[in-house]
Amino acid sequence: MSEDCIFCKIARKEIPTEFIYEDNLVVAFNDINPQAPVHVIIIPKEHHDSILTVPAGDDIISHLHLVANRIALKTGIAKTGFRLVNNCGKDGNQTVPHLHYHLLGGRPLLWPPG
Repeated sequence: MSEDCIFCKIARKEIPTEFIYEDNLVVAFNDINPQAPVHVIIIPKEHHDSILTVPAGDDIISHLHLVANRIALKTGIAKTGFRLVNNCGKDGNQTVPHLHYHLLGGRPLLWPPG
C-alpha cells in the first residue's frame, strides 16, 4: 500500500467510508460524485498504480470483475444493464493513481461516454 494514496487510506480504513462490499482482496463503496443512480468504486486493497502495473499471474483483475458482477446483481442493475469502467493514465482520465473500476447503472448510459 502507498502511504499517501487516498484509495489505500480508504482500504486501510484511515478515511471513514461505508463499504458496500469487502473481502480479503477488495473493497467497494459509493462514489462521492455519482454519475448515475448506481455508481460504485471497486478497488483492490493492494496498491497497483493502474491496470498496467498488475503483475502477470495476479488474479486481481478477474476478482474485481467477479465483485462487480455480485454488486450489479445485488443492486439490481444487472437486470437492465450497466457499465464497468477502468480509466488508465492521463488521457484515459485516471484521476486517482490506484487501480479501480467504476460500476455505473440505473439509467440509460449513452455512447460515446467522453
